Amino acid sequence: MEIIGISSKSFNDAIKQAITKASKSVKGITGFEVVKHLASVEGGKITSYRVVLKIAFPVK
Repeated sequence: MEIIGISSKSFNDAIKQAITKASKSVKGITGFEVVKHLASVEGGKITSYRVVLKIAFPVK
C-alpha cells in the first residue's frame, strides 16, 4: 500500500507523520520503503516536504 506524508519541517517529519496516521487504521505495520522525496519551493525556500511510502503489514 502506498501512502503520502507531508510536512513543513523536513522529510523525516513527513515520514513520521505518514506512519503515525497510517498506524491508526492499518494494524501491525512492520516496515516501509521510501519511494519518492518531493518538495515545493516558493521564493527560493522549501515550503513543504512530501514523501511517498510503501508500507508493509500482515494480512489476516
